[in-house]
Amino acid sequence: MVTAPPEDQRRLLEVQGLDTRLQQLVHQRRTHPSLATLAEFDTRIADLHGSLVDSRTAVSDLEREVAKAEADVEQVRVRAARDQQRLDSGAMSAKDSQAFVSELEALAKRQSVLEDVELEAMERLEAHQASLAKVEEAHAELTAGKAKAEAERDAAWAEIDTVGRQVKAKRASTAEGLDAGLLALYDRLRAQLGGLGAAALRGGRCEGCRLELNPGDLAAVRSAPPEQVVRCEECGRILVRVTDDAPAS
Repeated sequence: MVTAPPEDQRRLLEVQGLDTRLQQLVHQRRTHPSLATLAEFDTRIADLHGSLVDSRTAVSDLEREVAKAEADVEQVRVRAARDQQRLDSGAMSAKDSQAFVSELEALAKRQSVLEDVELEAMERLEAHQASLAKVEEAHAELTAGKAKAEAERDAAWAEIDTVGRQVKAKRASTAEGLDAGLLALYDRLRAQLGGLGAAALRGGRCEGCRLELNPGDLAAVRSAPPEQVVRCEECGRILVRVTDDAPAS
């Protein structure tokens, strides 16, 4: 049978209140609304990531395609300019001149075809660049939104942690000097019973399980010596008898 001074038993309720407050703070930290917001941002960013990668890849591929088309056109232009220069020099036979004229005509047609290819590639590149700009803008907005939510979370956590340190300090001072056997029983029950190891007995009801004690159990509790640590027959928690349920001295 565990015994403890009545004042220690009553102070145990204060300890329980502080422990409950600490549990509430842990729950607030774990379920802060900013966490759901962050999870939503992470999902949206992940969904957009595939489109961003695809769009960047398409733009990169088209940039290479445009660069190749430009190089092909430039190559033909250089050759045509060189041929035209030789033709203009007049230092060749009529037969060679005719051959160069024919080649220049062919080069002009080739250049026209290549310029069409270049133009088409550039148009596709511009379209994909516009699309990429929109995706990157959406990604930037989501990233900024996530950063804001992270700041809100961090600020909330900092506030919760500050309160938590204050409550822990008060809990330590409140529990200091309590009967060791009472505190050990309380800690064991609190671990087993969801964080609630002690509850007040008021009006014949256990405030831990919220159940009324049957008349026999209630009579036994009320008649027990003040220093005897009694427990609820329904939930097993320590029952702390407050004034209206304390035994007559």
